[in-house]
Amino acid sequence: MSDFETTVDIAELIHRGGIFFDVEGETPQEIYKNFSTMISLPEGMTSEQIESALCAREAVLSTAVGNGIALPHARAPIMKEEVSQRICVLYLKKPIPMKAPDERDVHVMFVLLTHNSQIHLKVLSVLAGLFRSVRFRKALENNAGEAELSSLIRELA
Repeated sequence: MSDFETTVDIAELIHRGGIFFDVEGETPQEIYKNFSTMISLPEGMTSEQIESALCAREAVLSTAVGNGIALPHARAPIMKEEVSQRICVLYLKKPIPMKAPDERDVHVMFVLLTHNSQIHLKVLSVLAGLFRSVRFRKALENNAGEAELSSLIRELA
């Protein structure tokens, strides 16, 4: 199987990254700063590197995709090893404006911390499919935990 055909297990990536509730911040930058100190990182990586990479990407163009969802990520793969990649789900304490295409405030972020561009694109593709599901979006609006999200992902992806 070629690298491009590699399947990604979104539920496993979320399990590795974790789900964070009531993340505080008035701007994406404040949220990234707060979030980057909450996560456990691989050896040799700092919270400042995560914060800086997310802020740099956000400065180029908003990562909000609509329906109250944003997909923050670094401009280039940030994790050095495949086993370190993850998706962190952040439920915001207070929705924030992020110039989304539908102009809705963002209430949940899926922070993508990937190892290579091909995996990154595959993750984006699978998440885009999940976000089209009304049931999945409703679960996000209700701050679903890992078990519920994993169940929905396995059913819908």
